[in-house]
Amino acid sequence: MVIVTEFLEEQEPSITYDVFLSFRGKDTRLGFIYFLYQALVNEDISTFLDDEDVETGEELKPELARAIKNSRASVIVLSKNYPSSTWCLDELVMILDQRKASNHIVLPVFYNVEPTHVRKQENIFGDALFEHKQRMETEHDEEKKIQGACKLEMWRKGLTEVADLKGKDANGRRETVLIAELVTEISSRLKPHTQTKTAHLIGMDISIHNISSWLKGASSKTAEVLTIWGMAGIGKTTLAKYIYRMHSHEFERSSFIEDIERKCLEQTYTLFDLQKQLLGDILRKRMIEEHNVDMCTSKIEKALFNNSSLVVLDGVDNFEQVDVLIGTKGFHPGSKIIVTTKDGSLTEKCSMFRIKLPPKHTKHALYGLSTTESLRLLCWHAFGGYEPKEGYVEAATRASTYCGGHPLALKVLGSSLYNEDVATWSDTFDMLETREFHTHVHKVLQISFDSLPSENCKELFKHIACFFVGRDREATETILKECGIRISYGITKLIDRCFLTIGGRNELKMHQLLQEMGRDLVSQESPEKPWKRSRVWNHVDSLKLLKEDKGTTKIQGLVLAMNVYLSGLSKVVEHGFEYNDPNMIFGIGPSTYGALKFSSSQCKKIELNTNALKKMDKLHLLQLNHIKLKGSYHNFPESLKGLCLHGFHLKYIPSDLAMENLVALDMSYSDLTELWKKPKLLGSLKILNLSCCKLVQVGGFSGLPALERLVLRRCECLVHVCESIGGCDRLVLLDLSYCKKLKKLPTSISKLKSLKTLSLDGCIGGASEFEIWMKNMELLKVIYEGSICTKSHPSASHIAQSLLKCPKSFLMPLPPSLVTLSLIGNNLSNESFPKDFSSMSMLKRLYLNGNPIHSLPDCVRSLNRLEVLDVGRCSMLKSVLCPPRTIKLLFTHQCLSLVKITFHQGISTPPIVYYQESVALNEIQGMIKIQAIAQIDDKIFSSLGWNNIQHVKDQKVMLWDSCMWSRAKKLPIQMFYEFGIFSTCFPGKLVPNW
Repeated sequence: MVIVTEFLEEQEPSITYDVFLSFRGKDTRLGFIYFLYQALVNEDISTFLDDEDVETGEELKPELARAIKNSRASVIVLSKNYPSSTWCLDELVMILDQRKASNHIVLPVFYNVEPTHVRKQENIFGDALFEHKQRMETEHDEEKKIQGACKLEMWRKGLTEVADLKGKDANGRRETVLIAELVTEISSRLKPHTQTKTAHLIGMDISIHNISSWLKGASSKTAEVLTIWGMAGIGKTTLAKYIYRMHSHEFERSSFIEDIERKCLEQTYTLFDLQKQLLGDILRKRMIEEHNVDMCTSKIEKALFNNSSLVVLDGVDNFEQVDVLIGTKGFHPGSKIIVTTKDGSLTEKCSMFRIKLPPKHTKHALYGLSTTESLRLLCWHAFGGYEPKEGYVEAATRASTYCGGHPLALKVLGSSLYNEDVATWSDTFDMLETREFHTHVHKVLQISFDSLPSENCKELFKHIACFFVGRDREATETILKECGIRISYGITKLIDRCFLTIGGRNELKMHQLLQEMGRDLVSQESPEKPWKRSRVWNHVDSLKLLKEDKGTTKIQGLVLAMNVYLSGLSKVVEHGFEYNDPNMIFGIGPSTYGALKFSSSQCKKIELNTNALKKMDKLHLLQLNHIKLKGSYHNFPESLKGLCLHGFHLKYIPSDLAMENLVALDMSYSDLTELWKKPKLLGSLKILNLSCCKLVQVGGFSGLPALERLVLRRCECLVHVCESIGGCDRLVLLDLSYCKKLKKLPTSISKLKSLKTLSLDGCIGGASEFEIWMKNMELLKVIYEGSICTKSHPSASHIAQSLLKCPKSFLMPLPPSLVTLSLIGNNLSNESFPKDFSSMSMLKRLYLNGNPIHSLPDCVRSLNRLEVLDVGRCSMLKSVLCPPRTIKLLFTHQCLSLVKITFHQGISTPPIVYYQESVALNEIQGMIKIQAIAQIDDKIFSSLGWNNIQHVKDQKVMLWDSCMWSRAKKLPIQMFYEFGIFSTCFPGKLVPNW
């Protein structure tokens, strides 16, 4: 495996890394090299570190040769076993060749070796070369023997040459001091502030210099505000992110709140959510327990007043957003606030400029790129370099000129022409000219749209732009596939052409300008008559169309959410609707993040007649949220594939509603107490979302043979799930989280052989019912398989009598196909779990957050494919001992009682461990350990050269966790071990006399 940490690239396209590290792994990987690498990365120095040891005699990997050539500098750590590796010696020769061919910087470090031994190949260096010579002389192939002799001579010359260079001698020095010196020297010689610019920041040299000067040159006694403003897509966010990454480490606290306008406009987040994000960043807390906007603002004001902070508020479109997010009380001296916005006058209207001592305000405008810069950026995306390919100079110049210096337009247009021939470029410009192309970004982006390879891709882009941005990729593919679109091919092409990206939660993401352009394309189908368009995504247009009964056969999709139409600004609070849920099928809908407050009674005053839908016989997607419908449901088109009716007002789904062709049905937040009066056969239905409904029981699954996703999240009245669910052979996701009245799970869950994800978060009011269910399932399994039960159990007889007649599959506690299991917040103790989870051999992700376990349940260790284990916020957890060897990510954050984490002996790669705010933790095996000096064996101190520490063993120092400053403790002096390095802290100003 190769570890690569890239921060930013240098202007020359061949440069990828700032520093290449050459070293012998067995000598320095886990100690000196690890900490040198971390120190370089922390200084934003892009560093290549190869993480694979190769035996002597193997050839140098091609990626290493490329990395050396694509680096500005190399640090060569010459250690005792360095010359015994032919790979290391080959690296050495190549690095020195690169030094001769370019301005490649070479900095040797003599790590526990004498420079003169390196120079003259004496001692271990001489011995190693002698062994190489002997091995080469045994070679029978004469040509290889000659090549070996040549190599040997190059190695000798290389060792002599590197020893003559100015370097660092580690002998007898503290490694921390040496590493600090190395980082300082490398930083000064690389000058990263002028040499590390990405292609995406072409043309922003002056902006970067001015803003960096503003950050560093201002007075530390005052706070300042900078407004970066310009049109949409001009590079404000990109520039702000670059500045933030360069300078955030210079402040006590920092926070970057991205894309505020879009999040608030689409209700993907509320300002309250963004407040909590900002407060969490400043206080360095993951979870913010606050439920009041004003109180949250007050806490933010206090935090910003007490800490020197760098805060970036990106994409602000209303000065009130700034007031809510950072308050009006002022900031700690030296703090810097950066606001990016399309309105240059917005920031000055904020309340912070009306206080007695307002912060100083500076503006920085972005107007786009120059002709030269535009050409360079377009070429980067079209050719992978900064200059046009031969034969493309005229075409590339014309393309960059048409884009008018707009970075996003240049990126999308350049990417759409990537690897295309000159004829395709020429055809593109013919389209530009015949349409009298102007510099407006939507028209620039439309050219890229027109260049999409098929009508299928174009229709898919419009569908996503109108209805599916922020929605789960798999759910979107499921729905649109049934609408006749080649979805997998289309999404891949849209990603390749920079129209679409995939977020961390597998959601579809699209730049705001691209989404606006897609929606504009639909509007252009009939600018004045929405009913003649293929898609109606604007809530105002939808309401007018339905009220006036102007539905047509042209319409393929229509959304109307009354809670959004009524703007979400009402102070009347009856329901809290949440947004950006990947389970939401399309349009505007609920999620587990954020809350839009509105009055349901106000919504339901709007009545619409179903007759308005009668003429829409090609309608595939329909969303009518929080609307009271009257008339016959027979008027709903049979062509519907996706139907979303949030806040549906009836107690059950009407029998005359045509659902035979439905692929996805979302009835979240409805008044449903049951699905329907009579079970229905819906052979096409794959997605069913009934979150936050008033359902008491759910059944009729025998009529849903194609069901793949069932979401019953927060159905707080639900007491029964029918055993017929076991017949849903295709079900891959089942979410029963926070169904608090659900006393037991259907035993037929074990029959769901395709089930991959099961969420049972907070669905048990107490552990007792779940514990009995789990234990009974375990006991029944033992009884059924003919084993002898030695444990007495009060209900064993009853269980055996009532259930032994059941099929064997009914006795399995959980399906063996599970990949993800979530049991968050279920009040489960160690005793609540079965002896083992061996039946779930496919499980890769297990979430046990917020449960009162005191140690890792034994059953978890039987999961031999587990990769992600989350036991965060388990306040009683004291130890995590030997989790499965396959673990890659271990979350133990906010485990206040956690003391120790260990792993299996000989584990090849320890997992990444997240342990923020676990204040009692003092050991992670092989990584860190904290122990009082008085408890450490004197032999260890002797090996470190510390022979006179008796006088400090009884002293105490104040220690605290960096995330929880208020919990400082006065403790005996501690020794801190981290990846092979010992460190400690003593009171006073003098270094102890060892």
